[in-house]
Amino acid sequence: MCGRYNLYNFKNIKDRFNIDKLDIELHENYNIAPSQLNPVVTRNSPNKIEMMKWGFIPFWAKDENIGFKMINARAETLNEKPAFKKSLEEYRCLVPANGFYEWKETKEGKIPYLIKMKDDSLFSFAGLFSTRTDTEGKDIKSYTIITTSPNELMKNIHNRMPVILSKDDEDIWLDKNTEVDSALKILEPYDGDDLMAYKISSDVNSPRNNNKDLLNNKND
Repeated sequence: MCGRYNLYNFKNIKDRFNIDKLDIELHENYNIAPSQLNPVVTRNSPNKIEMMKWGFIPFWAKDENIGFKMINARAETLNEKPAFKKSLEEYRCLVPANGFYEWKETKEGKIPYLIKMKDDSLFSFAGLFSTRTDTEGKDIKSYTIITTSPNELMKNIHNRMPVILSKDDEDIWLDKNTEVDSALKILEPYDGDDLMAYKISSDVNSPRNNNKDLLNNKND
C-alpha cells in the first residue's frame, strides 16, 4: 500500500519529466494525503503536469467518495478490474515524488518509515487517472498509485510497495502506443540500490503535520 508520500525537491521537474511548459505553481508538500490535489504527469505531446485528486474515481461512479477506497491499485490484478480497464489502456500517468511513507507493524505498535532516493532526487510512481463529470458539468480528474510486491529493502517494513519506474520505463508507461501487456510487464518491484529507508517521527501520522521536520531520521 502507499497511503502517504511527499514532493518537495522539484526545481528540475520540467527537465526531469520532459515538460515543455509548467502552467501551475507547485508547492512543497511533506505529507501528501488522499483526496488532496497533486501534480501528475501525462503524455500530451510533450508531457504535461496537471493537478489531480488522489483517489481514483471511475468516470461512471455515482459517488466521488469511492475515491477514498481507490488510492491504490494492485499491479497483479489491474487488468481484471473493470474500474481500471479503460485507464490502463488509455490514461496512464506518472506521479512525481521525493519519497513515500510506510508503517511497520511491531509489538510496540506501528513505526513510520520514510523511503526515498539516497540523493534526494525526484522519481515517479506508475499511476492511472480518470476524468469524471459531476452533476454541475465540472470535470474532476483523479488518480491512483499502482502497488506491487516489496523489494529487498521493503520486505522488512511492509508487504506492498508503490511501483517506482525507471526513466526508460516512464516513457514506455506513458506511451499510448504501448500495448497493455507490455505496460503490465514493467510493473515490478524496484530493483535499484539507490533507495534508502529509515524511521521517522510519528508526527507523520497526522496529515495536519506538514513540514520539513518529518524527514528527520529517528535512527540517530
